[in-house]
Amino acid sequence: MSTSPAPQIDAPRSGSAPTNFEPRIIAYVCNWCTYTGADLAGTSRLPMAANVRIVRFPCTGRIDPIFIMKAFERGADGVIVSGCHPADCHYNAGNYHARRRFAVARELMIFLGIDPARITFAWVSASEGNKWAELVNETTERLRAIGPFKDYQALRS
Repeated sequence: MSTSPAPQIDAPRSGSAPTNFEPRIIAYVCNWCTYTGADLAGTSRLPMAANVRIVRFPCTGRIDPIFIMKAFERGADGVIVSGCHPADCHYNAGNYHARRRFAVARELMIFLGIDPARITFAWVSASEGNKWAELVNETTERLRAIGPFKDYQALRS
C-alpha cells in the first residue's frame, strides 16, 4: 500500500478522440472547510462534473508541493488545492502556510514547464457548496480546453 497522498490514477486512455477528453483532476482539500463545502454540494445535488477525486487533509498547510507533482506523475491533468478563507483556519495559520507553499509550487511548476493553468488554488468555506460546484465545473472546462497532460509521460519515455 502506497503512503503517498496522490491517488493512483488509471492508465491514460488510449485511442480516445480529443473531443471525448475528460480531464482527471485531483483536489487536495482542507477537512474543515472545503471538504465540508464539497459535501454540501453533493448533498444539495448541485450539478458538477464528476472528474474530481478529493484527497482530504487536516489542513491545507499540510499539503506539500511534492504532492502536486506526484498527482501529475500519476496521470492527473489538473490539480485543485483548496482550504479555508483567510482568518477562518481551524489551526489559525494553516491556510496562510498553504498560500505561501502554493506560490512556491506554482513557480516550480512553471520552471518545470507545466502550464500553470493546470493548477488551481481557491478558498471554499463549509457553507459554499455552490462555490465548490462552480470551481469544479470551471476547472473541468478549462482543462478540457487545454487538453490532456502528456508532458510528464513524454519525459519518462
